[in-house]
Amino acid sequence: MPVTEAPSLDALLKVMARLRDKDTGCPWDVVQDFPTIAPFTIEESYEVADAIRRGPEPAMLVDELGDLLLQVVYHARMAEERGWFRFEDVAAGSAAKMIRRHPHVFGDADASKAVDIWEEQKESERAARAETGVLAGIAAGLPGLTRAAKLTKRAARVGFDWPDASAVLDKLDEEAAELRAELPQADPARLADEVGDLLFVLANLARKLDLDPELCMDQANRKFERRFGAIEAALATEGRTPADATLEEMEESWREAKRQGL
Repeated sequence: MPVTEAPSLDALLKVMARLRDKDTGCPWDVVQDFPTIAPFTIEESYEVADAIRRGPEPAMLVDELGDLLLQVVYHARMAEERGWFRFEDVAAGSAAKMIRRHPHVFGDADASKAVDIWEEQKESERAARAETGVLAGIAAGLPGLTRAAKLTKRAARVGFDWPDASAVLDKLDEEAAELRAELPQADPARLADEVGDLLFVLANLARKLDLDPELCMDQANRKFERRFGAIEAALATEGRTPADATLEEMEESWREAKRQGL
């Protein structure tokens, strides 16, 4: 049966098997491996998040979710070719995990303790994988700000944490002073270390304020894009570009954009 006649998950699995066929498949797809596909998986995850942030656009979201699902199917197919597991094993494992972590839904556990139960189950799973230590299981491949927040959130569960956001701000002042002290020497390694400390503290400040540091950074990036776009638009009315303007002129346009709430 042609895969186009079966618009379903089974069809997607057949499409991937066809693409990976060593004799009749796509030359690009056939030579891919886990390390080469992993960056695309990360990229597709971000594109799903971006589609969600853009607002209620179902057509865009369904398209991006499909791209992300394709990544799961891709990895599962490569694993099946090696005799490791199949897509069905991935799906079954995920379902079993959700049931295990939600005994208040699929059993008779107290629903008011859902968060504690979830964490206990995750800790038990880490122990089963022989992952020891308070910080075990936090993926090294996470975005830096997200990983910083997760590391310290985990440490906070055993009491290793700043008492409040004000204390984090004090630490931020301390780290900023240390960075300033390194500026005259301008040693790249030392500067990178101090900037890293500063970013780490900022991630924790967001966590203490119950904010997602990555979303905060994304909002700041978008704000910069809007305001710089306003600079370009203002200069364009004069037939100029930022390359033709002085810093003072661009800063005035920036302040105007800020006054307009951009």
